[in-house]
This record gives sequence, structure tokens and C-alpha cells, in this order.
Amino acid sequence: MSGDLKPHDEKSLSESIKMAGAWNAPLVVRGAGSKSQIGRPNGYATSVTTQRMRGVSIYEPTELVIGALPGTALSEINETLASRNQMLPFEPMDYRALLGGDHEPTIGGIAAGNVSGPRRVMAGACRDSLIGIRLVNGRGDIVKSGGRVMKNVTGLDLVKLNCGAWGTFGVFSEVIFKVLPKPESTSSLVLRGLNDATAIAALTAAMGSPFSVSAAAHLPKEVVSEPLTIVRVEGFESSVIYRCGEIAKLWRPYGDADLLEETVGTDVWSDVRDARWLVDPAESAIWRLSLAPSKAPGVIDHIKRVLDARHFYDWGGSLVWLAVNASEDAGSTVVRNAMRGLGGHATLLRASPQVRSTVDVFEPLSPALTELTRRIKFAFDPDRILNFGRMYSGI
Repeated sequence: MSGDLKPHDEKSLSESIKMAGAWNAPLVVRGAGSKSQIGRPNGYATSVTTQRMRGVSIYEPTELVIGALPGTALSEINETLASRNQMLPFEPMDYRALLGGDHEPTIGGIAAGNVSGPRRVMAGACRDSLIGIRLVNGRGDIVKSGGRVMKNVTGLDLVKLNCGAWGTFGVFSEVIFKVLPKPESTSSLVLRGLNDATAIAALTAAMGSPFSVSAAAHLPKEVVSEPLTIVRVEGFESSVIYRCGEIAKLWRPYGDADLLEETVGTDVWSDVRDARWLVDPAESAIWRLSLAPSKAPGVIDHIKRVLDARHFYDWGGSLVWLAVNASEDAGSTVVRNAMRGLGGHATLLRASPQVRSTVDVFEPLSPALTELTRRIKFAFDPDRILNFGRMYSGI
């Protein structure tokens, strides 16, 4: 059994997975393929793609809820929401610049990867907006969890469990999100010339203030001509003007803050979201580090003492983006040693298939979590049909 299975609805998706199970043919699960380079390569000959499962299934603007089939392009979701001046709160990243290719991201892939962006500091990650799913597990069973409203959950939360599981437990057939109105006004404040430690202190001060920062970033000299430390403020125009003025006062110990022009500010945040400063050279390995703000400069210093690397901070997303020169392990030993004991995690987002097959791509699990994850995988996918080994070897 080889080639692509292209179901057009939930029933045919279920039949495709059942057929793969009967043939004992493990499947590569994908949407449009914009994130197919993330994770461990498995080399399976057969894939199941949700590209033909398209369309907005529900949209209730007054209830701030939208649902769609998994192959629906993110652009269609955004256009539908924009027609009512609404948006996905979590500002999902577009990986095409970083990973190459021209396949437009799909809403199912966004949910499968828990793909989020700089607004995470205010609105949470993708999984915080995902309130309902339908999926097909490795047995071909159709499973529903959640709905059209936020609920308190007891027991196993299947919505949160499958958001970020990269299709290893099931294949989405529908996803439902809470949405938000678009802000009336947006402004970005910038400080220039700060080093990493001072910039982190300035960003921490702004984010800890009562002035509702919706994104924060620091771009060191190695990725821009002059170091830039930036925050974004969104909301009603009068409120944005007031809050920007208060943050500028708060920042006086660090320098004079300037307002970015609106078009420049928009471009900066899309570039932060998509990690565009690290796109070239294409052969460099890309890491995404998540850790406490106070620890980040020390971790970067540790890594740079050993590796030739470039970095920037998406501090609204609690992230450090890191590009290292290509090597046989993509700097894995150095990066993981630098992160050890800090309570954060590191994900290798871009490297050659050879490297990704030999190092831990996602943060290694403890023995207890490895066993728990293995048991959950067996419960959802006992025959190991769906994306087996993509996140962790043997799971």
C-alpha cells in the first residue's frame, strides 16, 4: 500500500484509516504539508491528507465561534473572520518562509501543531482558543470532544491533549475556535541599542505593568543593523495612546522610546511571528527555546561560547529563536545542556532529515511521561498507524 489517501469527508477519512490498519500500513498524516519537515522523519510510503476536507462548518459571529474542516486554508479562516472584524486570537505562525515550500497552512495543521504567535502573552496559545474537535483515531473511530462554548473539564481533556500532538493520536475532521474582535487601534513602541540583558529587563517591566502589552520582542544587532526592543499595544484608540505614553515613562531608565509607524510595526510583528530574520542561510538549523525571561541571556551566552549562532527574542510568546550552523547534531548536545534544569524546553524546528532521525527533535520526556504518552498512544492508536515516531521514537 503506497501513495496518498485523500478523503473528502469524515466518513471517508475513517474508512481510509481503517483500510490502512487492515493493511498494517503506517500513515504519514498531513494537511497541505507546510509543516511536514517538523519532527522525526519516518519514511512511510503512504500518507493521508486532509487537503480535500475544506470549508467553514460553523460561524457564529455574535457568539465569537468559528469551526472548520481541517483542510481549510488559514487565509480562508482569516478572510471569513475579517468580514466581521474578528480574528483568531493566537496569531498563528506561517512556517513557509522558515521551512520552504508554497503550501498554504491549513487550520487542521495549525491545531495539530498548537501553532501560535506573539499575541500569546495576552490571548494564550492555540490550545487556549480551541474549544471543540472531531477526530478519527487509529482504529478509524470518530471521536468528538468539546463544543461551541468554553467548559470546565474533568478527566482527560481530549481537546487540549490533541492540540500539539502532531496527528499522533488522531486526525482532526473538524476544529472549533473561540475568536475575538480585531483591535480598533495598534501601536508599537521601540527602544534602540540595548544589549540582551537590559532589553529583557525593559520588556519584563512593560509586560509586568498594568498597560496590557500584546506582544514583545528584542532583535539583537546580529539580526538587524541596530538592536531593537519593541512592545505592541492594542485596543481602543484613546486607551492605546494613554498606555503607550505610560510605557514610555516606565521605560525612561532604559532610553527614549519611539513610536513605530503603523506599517512598519505590522511588518515587524509578522516577521517576529514567522522568524524571518533566521530564514537564511537555508542550511542552518533552527531551534525554538521556551524558558523564563531571567534565564534567557545566560542560556544564549552559554550556547554562543560553543556554537556559531544567531538569535532573537519573541518575548510575548515566551520564546527565544536560535539559528546554529549545520552540524551532525544541529548543536543538540550544547542546546540541551544549556537548557538543563531550567524548566523550559527546546524544539528543533529545522534540520536535515538525517539529523532529525538521530537527535531529539522535541523536548525529551521523563521516563514517567514517556510511559504515560506510550499508553495514551496505544489507547488512541493501538496498531501504530498514525504518524508513528514523529514526535518520539517508539511512540
